[in-house]
Amino acid sequence: MQKHIVSLFLLILLFWNFLTFLLMVIDKHKAKKGKWRIRERTLLTCSFFMGGIGIFLGMVIARHKTKHKKFQILVPISLVENGLILIWIVDSFLRI
Repeated sequence: MQKHIVSLFLLILLFWNFLTFLLMVIDKHKAKKGKWRIRERTLLTCSFFMGGIGIFLGMVIARHKTKHKKFQILVPISLVENGLILIWIVDSFLRI
């Protein structure tokens, strides 16, 4: 049962990071078109709420927000935070 919960959690996490990646791609597209943008605060919040991989991949693949110091510093921190939380959650469920 616990392994199923962990598998479901990882699947949801994968989907969430796909969505955060799409947010970066959409924001990049809007920036090019001069349209309404997604707030930096929203992108960074998504990064710290387990979406760090998606935001990071959006930075690298879409070349978006790569020159912003805020993103250069906070996204790697969010990746470490996401990793620690992931380890804690998986470890907690597999110990039961």
